[in-house]
Amino acid sequence: MSSQATSPGIVYLVGAGPGDPGLLTLTGRRCLERADVVIYDYLANPGLLDYAPPTAERVLAGKHGGGTRVEQAYLNQMLIAHARAGRTVVRLKGGDPFLFGRGGEEAEALAAAGIAFEVVPGVSAAIAVPAYAGIPLTHREMASSVTILTGYEYPDKPEMAVHWDAVARRGGTLVFLMTTRQLDANMNKLLAAGIDPTTPAAVIRWGTRAEHATVVGTVATIARLATTQHLQPPALAVVGDVVRLREQLNWYERKPLFGRRVVVTRPRAQAAGFIEALSAAGAEVIPCPTIEIVPPASWQPFDDAVEHIDAFDWLVFTSVNGVEMFFARLRALRRDIRALHRARLAAVGPQTAEALAARGLLVDVMPAEFRAEGVAEAMRANGVAGQRILLARAAAARDVLPVMLREAGATVEEVASYQTVRPHTDMTELHRLLHDGAIDLVTFTSSSTVRNFLALLGHDAAALLGRTPIGCIGPITADTVRAAGLSVAIQPTAYTIPAFTAAIISHFSRSLE
Repeated sequence: MSSQATSPGIVYLVGAGPGDPGLLTLTGRRCLERADVVIYDYLANPGLLDYAPPTAERVLAGKHGGGTRVEQAYLNQMLIAHARAGRTVVRLKGGDPFLFGRGGEEAEALAAAGIAFEVVPGVSAAIAVPAYAGIPLTHREMASSVTILTGYEYPDKPEMAVHWDAVARRGGTLVFLMTTRQLDANMNKLLAAGIDPTTPAAVIRWGTRAEHATVVGTVATIARLATTQHLQPPALAVVGDVVRLREQLNWYERKPLFGRRVVVTRPRAQAAGFIEALSAAGAEVIPCPTIEIVPPASWQPFDDAVEHIDAFDWLVFTSVNGVEMFFARLRALRRDIRALHRARLAAVGPQTAEALAARGLLVDVMPAEFRAEGVAEAMRANGVAGQRILLARAAAARDVLPVMLREAGATVEEVASYQTVRPHTDMTELHRLLHDGAIDLVTFTSSSTVRNFLALLGHDAAALLGRTPIGCIGPITADTVRAAGLSVAIQPTAYTIPAFTAAIISHFSRSLE
């Protein structure tokens, strides 16, 4: 849906989905990627803001639970003003913008002002949250209709009030959004309208997020049970026989990392596999890239080495980053893998070896222990005395590998194929979560991620992380954590992302025993 474009700017009313960032639509993501301004609700997962350019302005439209909220009229004018200034504006709204999201009111204001706008539907909490609780809204043998109601009506608008007698008689499944504070009143209205008091009912809080919690009862008991469990907004209620299926269909809450919030500090370009593995296990993942891979300060030493690449007996790669940057520069120099025909190849571990294999290159040496010491020992076992070795890696790296190889009689030339820098990362939300004890694990995959994460957190980093479990991919990273006065809760025996993921799952599975 779109209006006639009458100004250079445009507003996208984007549904953010119920909370799980994986439920954002592809179109919604594309809108965020080209946004100049993002005006978002508290129900929208703040992690979605990472899709917006770093230069985009970010505006929180309001808080829940009676906190300060931007008035709707002012919000409408804000959208109009930004669009008239020629900006691309994303209005990021929880769930779907046109289902109890006041998106219709905002679209009306934009249309009246002659502002171009488009509506990007979102996955509604009314559908997704019950699904994540194992409750299908329809079932051939139980419910052939669904009624979605607001749990809160303005008391001064009786003409818009819910017709409770009709709702109670209609049958099927009822879904109440924004219902926490009015749950008791709404259930009593259903009872007064004649609904069977034993009709199954469920209340789901923060569905699809780490705080996801479900309480099950009946229309007669659910309000009391929700109060006993201290369920706070946001929450929705489901009423109907389909709630009975939850015991059999409850898939999400049985995942091994359900309810766990995990911070991933890997570079954005390399974090996808780790994030996907953790998310598949049920974790809510917070990406917090603490390093960015950039070219070295000067390519000259690297270029000089490539000029006489035939002189080397070995090429050693100690990271996927090293592989990616090595071959990117090789292409820039108009060279290809044929230039490497003489050298044997060594890789620090399976992921680095896979990166080489993707380029048609098989490694000759890969150690059993995936770190620099292991590489040196494995190469020494192959006999490197009198041989020339090119070590292309990060500008700042440990000296142990070249030292051990030189002690074995090799001639080692070290060149920087990349360097790591600390990106500009907004830590406001993560700082709050750490302070509130809402983070279950912070993961580190290199010493650089540790040092930069501490620097980004600031002066109270030690206090915040002192009460938060930390996981490290290997011993070198763990040593860096301990040197900062912190403890390590999780460290895999193999220094790979799959092994790290398995160790995290095992750790939290044991904590439930």
